[in-house]
Amino acid sequence: MEALAAQLRESGAVVEPFYGDFGQDGYAASLIVQILSRFGRLDQIVSNAGFADRSLLGEVQRSVLDRSYRVMTGAFFDLTTAAMEALQASDCGRVVAISSFVAHVYAPGRLFPVTAAAKAAVEALAKSLAVQLGPCGVTVNCVAPGYTRKDAGAHRAIPEAKLMEMAELAATGRIAEPEDIAAAVAFLLSADARQITGQVLRVDGGLGIS
Repeated sequence: MEALAAQLRESGAVVEPFYGDFGQDGYAASLIVQILSRFGRLDQIVSNAGFADRSLLGEVQRSVLDRSYRVMTGAFFDLTTAAMEALQASDCGRVVAISSFVAHVYAPGRLFPVTAAAKAAVEALAKSLAVQLGPCGVTVNCVAPGYTRKDAGAHRAIPEAKLMEMAELAATGRIAEPEDIAAAVAFLLSADARQITGQVLRVDGGLGIS
């Protein structure tokens, strides 16, 4: 994170990393307070908190479900609630929540029950927020990636070798690169997307085509 921040500063951006755990009650709201204190305004939010869990129902513990809701759904709720006034005051208010294909694709061997539940709940909140903030010119959308290559050492629910097998399931015959997801997010944050709200953009290479 610090290396990325340094790189962005070299390009002329003003960057301030904040560190915390969205699993801790109150942290997401406190982050918004810190941001407003540091910058004086807040225009756009990209909510990308989450983790994947493949444990099936009957095997997974209730505590894992609760943590999934706390880290994904709860953090999105707290972030947007705390930022509501700032977003409404902005002339370029945008919210993008990162969902997942697991909230849309249900097939043997590709089930992520508690992750799917939490991400689907994020999408529901995002659509409600889109309607609520639409009159203020604020757009709220979701991006649902498919199988995506991760940085070395990053959390993943399936082995690297398995990704090649998953690539064959996509119409494009490959998994997504991080840049594919970033491009979709950047578009939804842009002025060109001002008339797009309440949508789920699936960047999954056609994984969910049926």
